[in-house]
Parts: sequence; structure tokens; C-alpha cells
Amino acid sequence: MKINVLALVLLSYTFGFSQGPSDFLAENDASNAYATSAITIDNNGFKFEVLDTGINTKYSEIGSGFFMNKLIMVSSKKIGALAKIDPNTNEAYKDLFCLDVKEDGGLSSPLLFSRILNTKNSEDQLTFTPDQKTVYFTRSDKQNSLEYKLYKATLEEDSHGNWINHKLLSVNVNNVSIENPFVDPKGEKIYFSANMSNSYGGYDIYVADILNDGTLGTAKNLGPNVNTPSDEKYPSLSLDGAYLYFSSNGHSNIGGYDIFVSRILEKGVKAPRNMGNTINTPYDEVAYFLAERNKAYLSSDRPKGKGSYDLYVAINEEVKQNLNGFVLHSKSNIHLPNTVVILKDEDGNEVAKQLTDDNGAFDFDVLPFEEYTISTEKDGYVNETFNFSASKGFKTTYSKNLELDTTAPKIEKVNDKLAIVIENIYFDSAKWSLKEESHVSLNKIVSVLTENPQLKLSINAHTDNKGRDNYNMNLSKKRAASALQFLVEQGIDKNRLEFKGFGETQPKIDCKSNCTANQLQENRRVEFIIVD
Repeated sequence: MKINVLALVLLSYTFGFSQGPSDFLAENDASNAYATSAITIDNNGFKFEVLDTGINTKYSEIGSGFFMNKLIMVSSKKIGALAKIDPNTNEAYKDLFCLDVKEDGGLSSPLLFSRILNTKNSEDQLTFTPDQKTVYFTRSDKQNSLEYKLYKATLEEDSHGNWINHKLLSVNVNNVSIENPFVDPKGEKIYFSANMSNSYGGYDIYVADILNDGTLGTAKNLGPNVNTPSDEKYPSLSLDGAYLYFSSNGHSNIGGYDIFVSRILEKGVKAPRNMGNTINTPYDEVAYFLAERNKAYLSSDRPKGKGSYDLYVAINEEVKQNLNGFVLHSKSNIHLPNTVVILKDEDGNEVAKQLTDDNGAFDFDVLPFEEYTISTEKDGYVNETFNFSASKGFKTTYSKNLELDTTAPKIEKVNDKLAIVIENIYFDSAKWSLKEESHVSLNKIVSVLTENPQLKLSINAHTDNKGRDNYNMNLSKKRAASALQFLVEQGIDKNRLEFKGFGETQPKIDCKSNCTANQLQENRRVEFIIVD
């Protein structure tokens, strides 16, 4: 869109615009860039409401995690009229502050965090071990305020904030700035950004093991999935340690630094996903870290703020997604109830597990842009594994049917008699009509009898010990007769078949009156005994 600058100047005088034409053009360009980016980068599976925390000033405010349920903040807020100004930032040298967190996510007025950790130099991000007895913090001296070094200190026993044993860590390198440390939820690793010689660009994200004495192992670059020729900073992790969050002005972004998320897999860190246009803008969004599952803090220099970086709370309304479908026999498309269906994440960890219902249906909640496997277990069927990708970023339902092949029947000894062994035959409760899934099972018997025309069978039905003896005996006879009738309808000569009902007289598991549900199911069975 072309803009008449002279017209803008006249309008600014006429209507009292506070911004000049160059300001208007810059903001308009950013708005156009945002609109264009929003077409290609939408909400990406997130739905954030970003709110002011109520504590922002004209100086920078950037969050740095929690200590004793208080938010720790890094700020260049001036303390006193004689505060020294950093010539590299034109703001006061930074200090650490602590703030109480309100129920709505707002924050109390900041207080200086520690008289020991705050010095005359410039303090930056810090992070604590899960027991909050060790702190890793970054600090630069005034002669080189843009080069930060990583330190550790321990909390003196029974003290009120007396941090002792300050130690410069061996991971530090001359002319390298180590910034934005973050300890993982287990206290086993520390992530940070640094401009080391092996970086892919300016600042990359690294990880190092935390050794038993609190010192660090060798720092490892997270690699090209995360790091780019541009800058990656401010790493943090989800509360369960499964996801890495970071800010980058590389990758596919809306503008400036955007916040990204990557899944941490056993085989490495997955390629990141932009967290979308409900949290990112054409300006800079940095220092995203979670307070709760769906509530986080971040800092941004977006318009309508009060300073260079303002602190915001971001509340995510999870995008609900669903995966459903049916488990079917691959040849007949008969629905298969009582199939175990297991949903696993990309590392093979079980997310959810359920039995298909009477119609063979399953139903899972899934997360946007995650990779899953679905495995099945059912007696008489080949166990299968299916891949599934939740490929959309908005509320939706995916449908996927799972087709299973049957296992082959076996001829084995059952109570010293040869039998054709298949999975259990199912009937409706207290009825003798065959369930449709049993047709698939009985077709295995048809196949064996067709291939072996000399075989003759006795179809023996058994019940559990629930109910009256006479009722169970009659029910078992009717069920055996139903199985025989099905075989005859499939072309098997009736003269090769006989049926018997044994009621509860021959339990497979003699559990008497203390039977479990599984034992009762085992006792409800139909056996196909080969007759000499």
C-alpha cells in the first residue's frame, strides 16, 4: 500500500497525532508484515491470551523463573538517582528482583532479590536446582557488560538467602558470553545460550550434564534442528521436561525473536514449531517459561508497552483434538469389540490405553502436531502398529480405522484330547446368539474342516458359575448348538459335527465363589474337540 507522506504530515497537525510520518510508516510496515506472516504462521496449535502483569516500567523487565514461589526478574530498573548507566544498553546495569505472584497471574511490586547475588556489576538470568539449594547465575563486569559468565552458588543451611561457595564454572571460555541458564526439572542437565566457536551462527543453545558436585560436564550444541545461522536464546523446559522452549530470530518467524517449541526425544531434539500468532508478533518475544501447565511468563518489546522489554503473563487455552475410529477385521470389515488399543508418543511412551466398545470403537485425545503410534492387542488377531500424525493446529477430530488380520488356528491337546484351538467365542450376555465378531473366529474352524475333510468335531460349550445350575446347563447347550448351526451354514456337513453343553461342571479355573472377572471369562468358553 502506498502512503502519501505529505498527507500524513498534514493529518498529524490537524488531528494531533503523537507520532510522526516515519513512526507511522514503521508501525504500518510492521502491521503489514504481521498480517502477511499471519497467513503463513497461524496459531500453530496454541491459543494464548497475553496480559500485562501490572509491574512494567520504562526500563526492561525480563523474567527468570521461580524461587520459593516468587517470580525472579532481571531488570535495569534504576535504584537511586546515582545509578550507573551501561553505555552498551543506555540503561542501568541489571539487578535481580523478586515478586509475589497473584492468582490472576499479575505481580506485586518488585523487591531486590539478594544482597549477595546483586553486585555493582550487571546480573542477568539465573536458575535453581529442583531442591532450590543451588543457583546457577550469570554476571558481566562493567568493563565488558555484554559478555556474561556462568557461576554457581549454594544456599547456606538454615540461612535466609545466604548464598555461599560462589564458583566460576569451567564451561566458561574467554570472549564467549554464556547466557540464559535453565536447569531441567530433574536437576540433571542445564541448558544455556552462548556464542561459542562451534555455534551455527551468533548464539546457539547448548546443554551440559550437572555432575554430582554441581559442576558441569562438557557443553554440547543442540544441533541444526534447533540452532540456525541467526540467534537462539532463552531456553526453558516444560514442567515434565518433555518440551524445549526458546526464542529465535531464525527459523520461520513472524518477526524479530519468536518463541518456538521443540519436543525432546531420546534420539535428540525435534525440529521446532513456531508457537503461533496468538503469542508472537513482528517484535521480539523472549524468556518464555512456565508457571503452570497452561500459564507462562514472557517478555516483549511489542507496541503499547512501557519500556524496552515488558513482562507479560500468557494463558494458553489448549486446542482440543480428538482421534477416533474403529478396529475392523481386514477381510470382512466386521467390527472388533474388546480390542486393546494403546496410544504411544514418539518415544514409545504410553499416553493412553483403552478397550474398544461393543461396536469396536476407540477414542483418544491428542495434541496438535504430535507424532503417535497406535498398537493393538486382541486374542486371535495379529498385533499391529499404526503411525498417526496430528497434522493440524486447530480444534478438530481425526478419524482412522485399524484393520487387523487373524492368526492361524492351531491343533493342540486340551485335557489330553486334540482340539482346534482358536480365541474365545463371544455371545451376548445370558444369550446364545453369536456376536458378529465370533463369525470371524468360527470361519477359522470352517477353514480347518474344509482343508481336512476327514476331521469330525464335538463342539463343547461351558459357562461360568454365576446363576442356577440348570439354567447354565441349558444355556451352554444352546450356545454349542448356535456354533454348530453357523458351521453348517458355511457348508460343513452336519454329520461331521456334534455339540454338547457342560454348564459350569468343568471349569477351566476352579475358583469356586472367589472368581475374578478374568477367571469367569476364562471359564466361559467353547472348545472344538476332534473326535476319533
